[in-house]
Amino acid sequence: MATLPHLFLLLILFLSFNSSLAALLNLNVLTFGAKPDGTTDSTNAFLSAWTRACASTNLATIYVPKGRFLLRSVNFRGKCNNNAISFRIDGTLVAPVDYRIIGKADNWISFQYVDGVSIYGGKLDAKGTGLWACKNSGKACPSGATTLSFSNSKNVVVDRLTSLNSQMFHIVINGCHNVKMQGVTVIASGNSPNTDGIHVQLSSGVTILNSNIQTGDDCISIGPGATNLWIEKITCGPGHGISIGSLGKDQNEAGVQNVTVKTAKFMGTQNGVRIKSWARPSSGFARNIVFQHIVMKNVENPIVIDQNYCPGNKNCPDQVSGVKVSNVRYQDIHGTSATQVAVKFDCSAKHPCSGIRLEEVKLTYKNEVAEASCKHAAGTISGAVEPTSCL
Repeated sequence: MATLPHLFLLLILFLSFNSSLAALLNLNVLTFGAKPDGTTDSTNAFLSAWTRACASTNLATIYVPKGRFLLRSVNFRGKCNNNAISFRIDGTLVAPVDYRIIGKADNWISFQYVDGVSIYGGKLDAKGTGLWACKNSGKACPSGATTLSFSNSKNVVVDRLTSLNSQMFHIVINGCHNVKMQGVTVIASGNSPNTDGIHVQLSSGVTILNSNIQTGDDCISIGPGATNLWIEKITCGPGHGISIGSLGKDQNEAGVQNVTVKTAKFMGTQNGVRIKSWARPSSGFARNIVFQHIVMKNVENPIVIDQNYCPGNKNCPDQVSGVKVSNVRYQDIHGTSATQVAVKFDCSAKHPCSGIRLEEVKLTYKNEVAEASCKHAAGTISGAVEPTSCL
């Protein structure tokens, strides 16, 4: 027989359990008027659900069921009254067929000044093919929108999201802290212009895991002011590889430091692991970088530092890069190069690369001996290194 203290304890547990359930706010976008038909504009319905979640002091989940939901450019803005808002997406968010509707905006879906936002699942279909065709034709076109942007935010999670056919960058992390992205899939044509998979800048504590990126530009690009990044288990291709930079576009520029890229696979990409900077004066730097446990398969430039970066060789500054590159470690990198020069360090004459370390690197070129090329680069080797080091 239960005693009074036991009954009292059970009552407290029961009330606590029910109060915790009551504290969870579940919001279905259909309740706010969203239509899963892919043609009805659901932008205001999503914004209404966000406004309700953001105003609540309780934990909130915004649920997007199966179906296709048409959204114009939409900005989910904080500061909110709680720091735990989740989007659980079983459906697909689609952009308008007419690329001009979102093409003049900077972003299609953006989050600003948020804390504790999580996105689980779902697909984002930006329908960028029309804009790519416009750009490739040489006509006057809008610059295009980033599909998903987080700016000036913290404690963000993106899990199992798929981004399709972005007009410009797929995902941008700008001015953020403590961001975790895992299980992300990015898909766009190999000739789609400026469609970087994930771009990180002016941010710290960013982790990118277990992601598959196929696109027309950098699979992952790391811009000025990015610090303490961990990138692991990435498959890249087609695309331009994983790039630090371009750096040195501005004279006064924040540096990049403490970046680890490990357990990555590059397949048929233009580059593998790359650091790139413009040839002009700059206060920027890239230091304490690790590339390890990487497989290259038919990659044009598997390992490259390019401090004379100038895409298309148009309007090149033709000066000397002020970006200082130091303490870069390449460890356990194997595979095949699509060009004879598999390792290329083209560094600044004013600020030569220092502390470059090659450890257990083996890159081959067809049936010929691969080559390495060095300009203004100094460092060391350890273990077997092929092609023969030029450091």
